[in-house]
Amino acid sequence: MSVALPLVYLARHGATAWSVAGQHTGRTDVPLTAAGEADARRLAARLAGGAFAQVLVSPSQRARRTCELAGYGARAAVDPDLAEWDYGAYEGMTTAEILARRPGWVLFRDGCPEGEAPADVAARADRLIARVRAVAGNVLLFSSAHILRTIAARWLGLDAGGGRHFLLGTASVSVLGYEHDATQPVIRSWNDAAPPLAMHAGTA
Repeated sequence: MSVALPLVYLARHGATAWSVAGQHTGRTDVPLTAAGEADARRLAARLAGGAFAQVLVSPSQRARRTCELAGYGARAAVDPDLAEWDYGAYEGMTTAEILARRPGWVLFRDGCPEGEAPADVAARADRLIARVRAVAGNVLLFSSAHILRTIAARWLGLDAGGGRHFLLGTASVSVLGYEHDATQPVIRSWNDAAPPLAMHAGTA
């Protein structure tokens, strides 16, 4: 008899002016654009039926507003470990601007001066994952791209650098779960931005 295993849904916030421009948005509290709000509203139908035992959201207004517009604001608890990567001196800069200053730079390997190193973000991801895995039921997380990519890497047992391989668009939904049992974590769906999103059932 198959037994449903809990799933973790990762919802990235809708578009902001900075995400459209490709600017690194860590702790700067940039609001959603009108298009970002529209995309966030569409998440409601895509997440319907998820039967979430817990909903957690980043402290940023872009994540909290996305969560609210998707219909989960009243249920969500703010979790500081879901805050986006602290980009320090690179806050607000595009990748091209950073590379002009520091050729060969890779966020997931090098981190940011005056901000967080990959090990710092991995530690936050590990704390979050430990809490999520203790929940009896599906969990929904609203946050930003680089922390969610790090969570995915750590879910699989990869180091933080593994996050560089997982591109993540705005207003996308990804699903972490297991294959046969809880000792075999997998990515069940990634970067799905095409509505509607079919619910994924985990089996053992």
